[in-house]
Amino acid sequence: MDLTTMIERINSFVWGPYMLVFLVGTGVYLTIRLEFIQFSKLVPALKLLLRGRKGQGQGDITPLQALTTALSATIGTGNIAGVATAIFLGGPGAIFWMWICAVFGMATKFAEAVLAVKYRRILPDGTMQGGPMLYIADGLGLKWLGWIFALMGSVAAFGIGSMVQSNSVAVVVKDHWAIPQMVTGLVLAVLTGVVIIGGIKRIGKVTEKLVPFMGIFYVAGALTILATNISVIPEAFFLILKHAFHPAAGIGGFAGAGVAQAIRYGVARGVFSNEAGLGSAPIAHAAAKTDDPVRQGLIAMTGVFFDTIIICTMTALVILTTGAWKSGMTTSSLTYSAFETGLPGVGGIIVTVGLAIFAYSTMIGWAYYGEECIEYILGIKARMPYRFVFCGVIAIGAFQKVDLVWNLSDTMNGAMAIPNLIGLIGLSGVLVKETKKRIEKALLK
Repeated sequence: MDLTTMIERINSFVWGPYMLVFLVGTGVYLTIRLEFIQFSKLVPALKLLLRGRKGQGQGDITPLQALTTALSATIGTGNIAGVATAIFLGGPGAIFWMWICAVFGMATKFAEAVLAVKYRRILPDGTMQGGPMLYIADGLGLKWLGWIFALMGSVAAFGIGSMVQSNSVAVVVKDHWAIPQMVTGLVLAVLTGVVIIGGIKRIGKVTEKLVPFMGIFYVAGALTILATNISVIPEAFFLILKHAFHPAAGIGGFAGAGVAQAIRYGVARGVFSNEAGLGSAPIAHAAAKTDDPVRQGLIAMTGVFFDTIIICTMTALVILTTGAWKSGMTTSSLTYSAFETGLPGVGGIIVTVGLAIFAYSTMIGWAYYGEECIEYILGIKARMPYRFVFCGVIAIGAFQKVDLVWNLSDTMNGAMAIPNLIGLIGLSGVLVKETKKRIEKALLK
């Protein structure tokens, strides 16, 4: 058995049904223990964003910047290619299960951020460090498991956070604008370096502006298409709800899908998109200027709402209302075709530019995640060398075949969830106690 085959088999287990049940099941468990906080506190949590520009307490960036940094790494290919793949493999009903995954993922994301802020620590240079590695090590007392999380996170950062992102952009740019992949890689490396060399404070300032812009840019394009197809939007929702519980027959180039496929691929792509339970986002939220873990948890919870409920839904509705889902295409090609059908001459540009910006923002966010994981293992001295190496990997990845790197980093990304979920379940009692003690005060600030 060669290395690629072995990694693919490991990957199929890591992202297989048992892991998906573990991820969603943890969300269900936390939802019940937190008394359905994502339903009762979503509107107040969204209002907190308006007051999140200024922090209260120790930290490196504002609560809002912590959210946009987390979203910069989350909003990416999953929102464009991932949704298309879910529909291609699972049919329209897969989108319903993406929604279900997101609903329970909001409770998971809340829990991750609360524990990240509660168990964070101040480094010798005055910056904050936090995330699953710390709440696993200090909260549960399992330092070896926290170290394993950090190791997996650092490996994933060089793959899913750098090489595969730059490669995805370079291929698209070469296909549409004939720009050599090496040139694209060098440009992306420089643009990323300009931001991450300045550390989390500069990352926060950039993502605070970049994330809202890229979200509005993409959603505005989708809404324009939906406005022209407004009469078939009800039919699209009908398809989603119907095929969530009934098989979707083959039509056109679409091969058809059963209910089991809808559930599997809807949940898998939902988790891939919003990353709830994987343990990456709490690393960013731990850097927030806040003296209230629950308040940051409420802000973090909205990230899943924006990522999956809004942006992924926009992508899905465009694919369904334009009829592109019947073409037999998949991944970003399907989304490109749908947008181009809805807005000829412009729609394709929206997807191409959207992919480029989403991938760039993902590199910025994951640069910080990887840095904190490396820093946890090797100490502060590794910080600056890591940043330069990360940028170098971006440049190299743009013109390489990254199938092996993608599979390995995808495996590490999914494997991060195992120690993280153990931490969330093991510390759920602390989480509930902290939430009950602080929730009302958190909403009044």
